[in-house]
Amino acid sequence: MGSFDVPLEDERTQLEAFIEDYRSAIEATLDDLTEEQARRRLVPSATTLLGLLKHVTWMQRVWFEECVGGTSRRDLGLVRSPEESFQLTEDDTIASVTAAHRAACATARTTVADLPLDTVATGHRTGPRTLHWVYLQVLRELAHHCGHADILREQLLAT
Repeated sequence: MGSFDVPLEDERTQLEAFIEDYRSAIEATLDDLTEEQARRRLVPSATTLLGLLKHVTWMQRVWFEECVGGTSRRDLGLVRSPEESFQLTEDDTIASVTAAHRAACATARTTVADLPLDTVATGHRTGPRTLHWVYLQVLRELAHHCGHADILREQLLAT
């Protein structure tokens, strides 16, 4: 079921459907690529396809586990900054980063399952946010990075 098949009056269902679409889309940018291709730097920054998936995994953990769940980045074992979240280690592979992303998504779903959209989350260091705001922020970031990933994948496949 695509995100446009959801009744418009159910905003939460629509938001969740869009988030799920983008979660799948960013993973799909790694389909049929080699480990070298997934790690290849095509821009001056440290941005790679595998690094993008690692970053959006971190981003979702920050918003759902830290902000909504109330567990600190330190206790979650997360790097402190967005810039650090793109950095790949030798142990990072398409399979391991994809598995971490799927685990983060599953945890996010569980964290918010019983919370209404107007729930105020107080775990983010910049101050309280409603769950509705968190959903919009995660959707914005996923869409933004899917665009980057699409362009990188197009560059990789053109070479």
